[in-house]
Amino acid sequence: MRKVIAADQRANVEEVPDLEIKANHVMVKTLHSIISPGTEATIIKNSLSKKIGLGYSAMGVVEACGSGIDDVEKGDRVACYGAPYVQHADYMLVPKTLYAKVPDNVDSKEAALAGIGAIAIHALRIAKLEFGETVVIAGLGLLGQMIAKISDAAAYNVIAYDLHDERVEMLHEGTNIRGFSDRDSLEKEIHKSTSGYGADAVLLCAGGKKSPLTHESLQWIRNKGKVVIVGDIEPDFPRNLMFSKEAQILISRAGGPGRYDKVYEAQAIDYPYGFVRWTEGRNVSEYLRLVSDRRIDVTPFLSSEIDFENAADAYESLLGKQTSVLTKVINY
Repeated sequence: MRKVIAADQRANVEEVPDLEIKANHVMVKTLHSIISPGTEATIIKNSLSKKIGLGYSAMGVVEACGSGIDDVEKGDRVACYGAPYVQHADYMLVPKTLYAKVPDNVDSKEAALAGIGAIAIHALRIAKLEFGETVVIAGLGLLGQMIAKISDAAAYNVIAYDLHDERVEMLHEGTNIRGFSDRDSLEKEIHKSTSGYGADAVLLCAGGKKSPLTHESLQWIRNKGKVVIVGDIEPDFPRNLMFSKEAQILISRAGGPGRYDKVYEAQAIDYPYGFVRWTEGRNVSEYLRLVSDRRIDVTPFLSSEIDFENAADAYESLLGKQTSVLTKVINY
């Protein structure tokens, strides 16, 4: 089988050993996977003198079921999330805790975004917003756009911010989101829509390690407001502003409870529903429900596609200066 691998700071399609079915796992023949430009750019950058598999959000058709699988069968479509089990590869061996059956009315390419959707949903759960509260989404790449749309579907008061006009414009159609590409207009809107109190939360979805957003976000929130780090930003917050507002600084780690837990993932042992309501796997299911019920429209993210054989070429354009294409769908 073939897989996209980062090595010596480049992406390549390489032959790797075939997978073998095992208990509590499904073998999935991949139909589509989604490139996550921010995360995968970091992996490629860190791949000097080592090989690392790329990708974490995909969907495909079940080819075989290991013992202990009773919720899907051969031929079912499933959405999958979480490296190293889910990658840009011909086939995936996915534990039962990391996939969800795709509803009949959800397009396969929409389903391939489930990993991105799970991460977005978990970020909003970390923010613990209540109905009607104001949230600022700063950074409108693929993940920021997804978070903004889900926030709008949840009836939060959503204000979005990105330096690129094209990304701001992408959110205006079909939503109640107000988006801005300059700081002054953003701050005037925050002041106006919150009667001067400030936003209840700011979600930082930008990358770049050191960022002025860590300072600016504290100015945008209300007293006891929250800043949630979602993107690859260093937590460099000025103490005086944090102290004066008693701000909460929170970290959102990937798609939810279970991520990086070998018992939950590799051994496919789920957390009890009554004790951990929203695991990463259940967040995947929730993303599919939002798409199935047409609460969110993710089709604007799916405008650019590439065949698996040419997947390595996709990174050249995505990691460049282009801002209107948020991702590429890899077709198998």
